[in-house]
Amino acid sequence: MMAMGVSLKSRFAIITLIVVTIELVVVRLPFASANSEGDALYTLRRSLSDPDNVLQSWDPTLVNPCTWFHITCDQDNRVTRVDLGNSNLSGHLVSELGKLERLQYLELYRNKIQGSIPVELGNLKSLISLDLYNNNISGIIPPALGKMKSLVFLRLNDNQLTGPIPRELAAIPSLKVGCVKQQLMWNNSYKRTI
Repeated sequence: MMAMGVSLKSRFAIITLIVVTIELVVVRLPFASANSEGDALYTLRRSLSDPDNVLQSWDPTLVNPCTWFHITCDQDNRVTRVDLGNSNLSGHLVSELGKLERLQYLELYRNKIQGSIPVELGNLKSLISLDLYNNNISGIIPPALGKMKSLVFLRLNDNQLTGPIPRELAAIPSLKVGCVKQQLMWNNSYKRTI
């Protein structure tokens, strides 16, 4: 009888372990990535001055950023869109944006954003549109942006960018390269090469 009791306890322990493992993998893992995306976006929020309070709903204590204004998520609660164009924001971009693996649209046009374009934005393999036009962004266009193979629209005009247009951008099959070159020609500080 004693041997049967130990065996029953062992079975119960194994079943409990399996249930806990399934819960961690199936239920909690999506929240972990959503939280890391929320952390990345909250880092952006902290780097920006927001006089019109458009980022007021960006509360890092929420389970994920999908309830925040100006954020769109997919069915897995992963961020696919950041819409902050024409929001009177100033400050700088942050490298943590490169952690938004499913981001398709990054819209930050017509603000007062300064500093350089983070190299880490090249990690955004799902990005379709990068709209940073009409800001005060300076420095070069990082060649790492050439890793964004889904990119179709790259709008960087009306900034303070310098240096040549990286050849890596021409390797993006879907990118409207002529459009990028034409936009940048309006910026007198930009070299006219591709």
